[in-house]
Amino acid sequence: MAGKQRMIAFGTDGIRGAANVELTTETTMLVGKCVAARMCSGRGAMKRVLIGKDTRVSGDMLEAALMAGICSAGADAWRIGVAPTPTLAFLTKTLNCDCGIMISASHNPVEDNGLKVFSSQGLKLDEDAEKDIEKLMAAKGKDIPLPTGDNVGNILDKAAQVNMYLAHVRHMLRGAYLDKPIVADCANGAASRLAKKIFKERAPEVIFIHSDEDGHKINVECGSTRPQQLQKKVMESGAALGFAFDGDADRCIFVNELGQVVDGDQIMLLCARAMKRQNQLKDNTLVSTVMSNMGLERTLAAEGIAMLRTPVGDKYVLREMLAHDYDLGGEQSGHIIFRRLATTGDGLITAAQVLKIVSDSGRPFSELTALERSAQFLKNVRVPDKEAFFENKAIAAKVKAVEKKLGQNGRVLVRPSGTEPKVRVMVETWDESLAEKLTDEIIATVRAELGAA
Repeated sequence: MAGKQRMIAFGTDGIRGAANVELTTETTMLVGKCVAARMCSGRGAMKRVLIGKDTRVSGDMLEAALMAGICSAGADAWRIGVAPTPTLAFLTKTLNCDCGIMISASHNPVEDNGLKVFSSQGLKLDEDAEKDIEKLMAAKGKDIPLPTGDNVGNILDKAAQVNMYLAHVRHMLRGAYLDKPIVADCANGAASRLAKKIFKERAPEVIFIHSDEDGHKINVECGSTRPQQLQKKVMESGAALGFAFDGDADRCIFVNELGQVVDGDQIMLLCARAMKRQNQLKDNTLVSTVMSNMGLERTLAAEGIAMLRTPVGDKYVLREMLAHDYDLGGEQSGHIIFRRLATTGDGLITAAQVLKIVSDSGRPFSELTALERSAQFLKNVRVPDKEAFFENKAIAAKVKAVEKKLGQNGRVLVRPSGTEPKVRVMVETWDESLAEKLTDEIIATVRAELGAA
């Protein structure tokens, strides 16, 4: 029973699992019903839930189930079709919907899918709302009244409204132009169509790769987690830079003109500097997570910019930003939040902002994003039960011993993944060989204690 509850519980980024295994049509319909009942209550007679999806093949199946559940609770399902997650978040607020639900497993492989729920303000749900929905799901929605007759919800096509988001992003690129080609890797995902419209006029040649909206190949050896082909294309074409989205385009990583990967830490450094120069960085503060490199923190401090760390997950970054009215935050993985422009991590806006900064500077991208890093080793272990990590004393003791060895010269972060059956191990210090050695030691302990899946 506990296993079944975990399958439909909210993780760090919504509900996620293998489509038709953990995330079945029955479960998805129940989620739609329970989300509509919780999020549409008390907002008047007009009850509407906005639905978007990425390109993966299970999206149509789960969309149908989700909309059926929403309509069964008396709310209208407004569908925008294939669109990035940040587009869904933007339109949920702009169109005054009660909430939005994105059908996507982000950077995960094609066999997975997920449901990301956004509030009427385009924000990821807080824990209280998630718990309320989970309670309704645990009761199989039995306490939710089912309307009849003309009180049953309708399904409406709102795909044309995506143009509002398109105009929003294109406006940011006014005057931006690079005198060398640029390359965009769309991960065969949700950004494929929009990216071609947004970036097509921003260089003498704009080369799009993995942009077929092919749900069978979403994230397959491409996109933000597999940038090798992007690196190759940037070098072959003599491009000024390249950028890659993940499947739902809420993250973006880059490649410079030398073929080197430029991650979220470097992008946050670039943008923080630019925003400080323009007096757009409140309290000269950037919000990032425990994953960001110590080199970023040290470089920012030398330039008079403070860095606050949060737990992993862009929703935690945004929560800190909202609490203190900060302007910029993000993650090393490429989730970057420009709070005056978006309510969540937005890969397309990130690419637009970077292109504008590089265009205005007239300097090479590699020079603008140079960062002296500490050695940071991150490895993952697939395990049968990641929840067992929390009670394991041997792993805790090993982590404590490594932390003692590092002292003030490094950090250790060991945690279960919020989206996959894995334990993630990171050791960071200025000594590369030591960082790798200690990471492997912790990995060995995790394997011995939890087993390898």
